[in-house]
Amino acid sequence: MAALFQGTSMPDRDWWSALWPDPQGLLQQIGIRRGMSVLDLCCGDGYFTGPLAALVDGRLAALDLDPAMIELAKAEVERSGASVRQWICADATSALAKHLDEPVDFVLIANTFHGVPDQIGLACSVREVLKPDGLFCIVNWHPAPREETVVLGKPRGPRTEMRMSPEAVRTVVETAGFSMQRVVDLPPYHYAAVFEVA
Repeated sequence: MAALFQGTSMPDRDWWSALWPDPQGLLQQIGIRRGMSVLDLCCGDGYFTGPLAALVDGRLAALDLDPAMIELAKAEVERSGASVRQWICADATSALAKHLDEPVDFVLIANTFHGVPDQIGLACSVREVLKPDGLFCIVNWHPAPREETVVLGKPRGPRTEMRMSPEAVRTVVETAGFSMQRVVDLPPYHYAAVFEVA
């Protein structure tokens, strides 16, 4: 199996829910609406996948490199009483278009982009699977020192030097043919950078 992206791993569920107790509310805050088709890129254990599947009535594809994470995400979707149209076990940096059965309205990648070795390449792959008016959303940690991003009493998130400001993300993603639409603050420690196809 290929290696995980640098500085990325699946956190314990308890601090994930302490950080974001209302995942569906967060998804709506970043612009996901009923009727959209969505790709949950690097879905991990499904913390967002279950609420996302429920929100978009199953019009969801979920991709992760790790088959064990896919199984956890499937269980999360089942617990939420929802369904997923397509499960994909693959490397996110490979050509996404060959894996997806149809273009989507929205691509979400949460807490992973900072560790992608070829960020421009990934953004180009995302652009290929989006509909012409589609959106690409990157949820990232603010570039605060790691010792200041404390959840349940311990510093959390990627190393300080790996964190990216919204402007740094913009510089990378706009190179791939996007333009930044907006930045949504996601307290206490995150933001969502939302891009549209240029």
